[in-house]
Amino acid sequence: QVQLVESGGGLVQAGGSLRLSCEASGPIFSANTVAWYRQAPGKQRVAVAMITTGGTPHYPDSTRGRFTISVDNAKNTLYLQMNSLKPGDTAVYYCNALSDYGVGLGSWGQGTQVTVSS
Repeated sequence: QVQLVESGGGLVQAGGSLRLSCEASGPIFSANTVAWYRQAPGKQRVAVAMITTGGTPHYPDSTRGRFTISVDNAKNTLYLQMNSLKPGDTAVYYCNALSDYGVGLGSWGQGTQVTVSS
C-alpha cells in the first residue's frame, strides 16, 4: 500500500500561515480524488479541502477562502496552503487519495500537528 507522510505543521499565531506537504510513496494522487483532513482532540476526522477527479477544488465553509489545496503529480506530493489561521484550526492534519466509495487508498500517515495560538 502507498505510504503517506505529512509535514509542515507547527506552532503559529492567529492570522499566520503554514504550508503543509504530503508525500506519497507512489502515484496515488493522479486520477483520484485527493483530500486533506484534520482531527482535533476528541473530535472526528473531517475533510478541510478536496480536489475531485475533474480537478475542481472543494472546501467546507470553515476553510473556504483561507485554505488552498494543490497537487504536484510529478512529485507525488499534495499541498495545503493555510492562511489567516485561527485557533479553531488547531488539529492534526492528514492527507489521502480516495476511491469512488470514499475509502482512503493510501496508508494513513502520522499526520502533522498544527497549533494556532491566540
